[in-house]
Amino acid sequence: MAKIESAFFDIGTLDTLAYQDTAIHRLDPRAKLVTTLIFILTVVSSGKYEVSALLPFFIYPAVLIGLANLPPGYLLKKLIIVAPFAFFIGVINPFLDRQILLQLGPLEISGGWISFTSILLRFALTVSAALILIATTSFAGVCMALERLGAPRVFALQLLFLYRYLFVLVDEALRIVRARALRSFHGRGMGMRIFGQLIGQLLVRTLDRAQRIHLAMCCRGFNGEIRMLRNLRIGPPEVLFTLGWSAVFILMRLYNLPQLLGQIVTELAR
Repeated sequence: MAKIESAFFDIGTLDTLAYQDTAIHRLDPRAKLVTTLIFILTVVSSGKYEVSALLPFFIYPAVLIGLANLPPGYLLKKLIIVAPFAFFIGVINPFLDRQILLQLGPLEISGGWISFTSILLRFALTVSAALILIATTSFAGVCMALERLGAPRVFALQLLFLYRYLFVLVDEALRIVRARALRSFHGRGMGMRIFGQLIGQLLVRTLDRAQRIHLAMCCRGFNGEIRMLRNLRIGPPEVLFTLGWSAVFILMRLYNLPQLLGQIVTELAR
């Protein structure tokens, strides 16, 4: 139960980080969202054998982590938790693509291993960018930016409620698990039959809790519009941030910077 509770309190850590006051946090959420989307598009559009060309993209998350005062250890832990998904997606590539594409002395590297490495790099880049976006904007800010950028209000609200009601679901699950632990002796009450009953109780409790929350929101005048404490405006910092990083992303996407740097160094060494 302690692990469940620690996981519950860990859910809101990204939103807690979003309340800091740094230059990145003060930017309009729309600018950060558009920049992140452009970053993700340029990364995922790279070729399946691209490895060295992806390395310069790590500049973006590294710079934002430093400027926004984010804990790199926490973000790395989150990245490792979901890393198995990318691992199991790409681990089959070495068995399907056995054509040798790289020779490092006696070591022959097939295209499958290169594409597998490329998948892991793209996964690390895109997921870290998404985590940084939430840690500097908050999930509510991201949903509001989606709405202001033209996404359907219903979609933005459903996305926000899905995130917020996750806390309700975990809170009710903790109550049920704690109650079962206090009433269980010598392993009793731990079978699948009890587990099914607990799931049913969890569904009933969360529906009842959600209804009370909905009534409370209606009593406070909620009309479906997502609001934040500060006013949003697109100013010179937002324009410079979005256009500057977008130009850098496109440049890194069109040119393999490590390869160009290697060619320059080779020419100078001759």
